[in-house]
Amino acid sequence: MYTLGVTGGIGSGKTVFCRFLEAFGARIFYADLEAKRLMQHDEAARAAIVAAFGAESYADDGSLDRAYLADHVFGDAERVATLNGIVHPLVFDAFEEAKTRAAAEDVELLVHEAALLFEAGGDAHVDAVAVVVAPEADRVARVVERDDTTPQAVRARMQHQWPQEKLRARADYVISNDGSLEDLRRRAYTLYQTLTTP
Repeated sequence: MYTLGVTGGIGSGKTVFCRFLEAFGARIFYADLEAKRLMQHDEAARAAIVAAFGAESYADDGSLDRAYLADHVFGDAERVATLNGIVHPLVFDAFEEAKTRAAAEDVELLVHEAALLFEAGGDAHVDAVAVVVAPEADRVARVVERDDTTPQAVRARMQHQWPQEKLRARADYVISNDGSLEDLRRRAYTLYQTLTTP
């Protein structure tokens, strides 16, 4: 079994790329979804988050108060690092479990999709990393449409992510999402074949 990390900046198309890989037979581990699940349901994560940021981190019904965390964590580098220090190790544990299951089930390609793969050290947990890149104008337009937001807000979010040049420099494979969906599907198929053909 081969393990591949997939990352890319906001609006690059990394999730769509992963869906294509999944259609060809890959199994996808969505790290950001797993992080949200752990913050909501994992007792150790909940206890650590409450200890670090207060009981207000969770609403009366027990659900994670994302607005509270956004106000009290994001924007403060030290608090972000604290939250990441709680969540990222648990996500990596979950990925190792997913890896064991996938190997037992003869999965040929297991993909670890994460927005902050390099920043979190996720590249150490996979055999190689593919970075999806796209022209900035395309990325902004996609996110404006997807999230019903403004170009200024999207560019502000981009400032908190690694620039594409830095991601490219660390990548084993660079996937350009600068054409049609069919172009991206073909690139996903080529990479899938490359990684799974003996």
